[in-house]
Amino acid sequence: MKKNLLIVVASVLLSCITAYAVVRSAMPEQASVSTSYPTDGSMYRTVNLAQTDYPDFTYAAESAVDAVVFVKVTIQSRSRGNYQIDPFFEYFFGYGGDQQPREQQGSGSGVIIRSDGYIVTNNHVVQDATKVEVTLNNNKTYEATVVGTDAATDVALLKIDADGLPSIPFADSDALRLGEWVLAIGSPLGEQLRSTITAGIVSAKGRSMPSNDGSFKIESFIQTDAAVNPGNSGGALINKAGQLVGINTAIVSTTGSFTGYSFAVPSNIVRKIVSDLIDYGAVKRVMLGITGGNLTDELAKELKLSSLDGVYISEVSKGSSADKAGLKKNDVITAVDQAKIATMSSLQEKVNSYHPGDQAQLQIIRDGKLLTVPVTFLEAQSSDVSVAEDGTVAFYGAQLGTPSQETLRRLGARGGVEIKSLSSGKMRDAGATEGFVIVYVNDQLVTKPQDVIDIAKKSRRAIFIEGYTSSGKASYFGFGKDD
Repeated sequence: MKKNLLIVVASVLLSCITAYAVVRSAMPEQASVSTSYPTDGSMYRTVNLAQTDYPDFTYAAESAVDAVVFVKVTIQSRSRGNYQIDPFFEYFFGYGGDQQPREQQGSGSGVIIRSDGYIVTNNHVVQDATKVEVTLNNNKTYEATVVGTDAATDVALLKIDADGLPSIPFADSDALRLGEWVLAIGSPLGEQLRSTITAGIVSAKGRSMPSNDGSFKIESFIQTDAAVNPGNSGGALINKAGQLVGINTAIVSTTGSFTGYSFAVPSNIVRKIVSDLIDYGAVKRVMLGITGGNLTDELAKELKLSSLDGVYISEVSKGSSADKAGLKKNDVITAVDQAKIATMSSLQEKVNSYHPGDQAQLQIIRDGKLLTVPVTFLEAQSSDVSVAEDGTVAFYGAQLGTPSQETLRRLGARGGVEIKSLSSGKMRDAGATEGFVIVYVNDQLVTKPQDVIDIAKKSRRAIFIEGYTSSGKASYFGFGKDD
């Protein structure tokens, strides 16, 4: 009996081994990397790819396309005197030129992130919209509600009254690698080309772009060469597994059409923003509280650093998270919670992932020594009042700066604060115009942008502003802080 049992077991094991050998021999070899050293002493790598390493986009495309929607917006334009078209609108919607008061139509894309009707798009797609409509890939159309927006990251969240919708899961955008294949899905050039899919690679990470209006931005874009055109804005950037790695946002072009460069907001930023908008109705943002920048050769030599990776601190704001953590001028931040920090944009992206009260471990270099410093993040100022890196101030939709001496002489003013640009917000709604020079806020004289912030903070109910229009006419306007 025992002998028969052993024969049976041996037969089963032999069958398994044989089957494994047959399957293994039929599979392509896995990728291998060999290193060669030519006679000149240089080193290069040779990569041998298996058949499975070549991209197949069919699964990703088919699994994600139904979760990308067409977004149609109606905007009531304003007169030329107090309305400014956002540069992103010009790229993606083709607005410009005629700014007479009338209803205008625009379009973009969006991504369903939850089956109960939550949709992510760009802030600039729905900014100033009086009506938002969403059309699914099955041609069903819904009127959408704007749950919330965040101008600093150019993210907006919509909600439609629907359930059981297809959605795209979030991926970890930090895990993206240079050269990795990605797909862009959206509606380039409008409704006729809905659900268009293009492919490209990750060209760069942590990209930032100059702010056209000088407003405060948090930027660490994923750059790809996937074709993105007007209408793709707010659409999905997905990986080979069909997961969301970014929201397509902008292109760099001299013509307004795709010329090889497109940019997406990383999914890790998007996920945090929409989570805040759903849970709190507003973005809970923290601020580290430093002024600085990327390292240069000169700074690296001066500080005796072996690498240019890191963010140099030139100033620490008093009472800020950085100040309370003990950070100092000339410190260099190289990592946050073991995530390497190479540039200011990567630091911004990482810091923006935290909530007020969260703690992190900062790795810094001070006097040539590597230190670990714990920090507790404090809540940033309201997004209605924030200081940009160039020293200008974002104030209720207006960008404030110091007027030139020529402007002051022309207006006959001794000092003041100039409205450099306007976007949506209480300032524009109250009647502010570009070029307006603020002289008094709540009957108090102001000479620099920070004065406006300080007085506004102390005001309990309303802000009353007096000054001169760009033509030199004395004028005033006001608005409630919480209305």
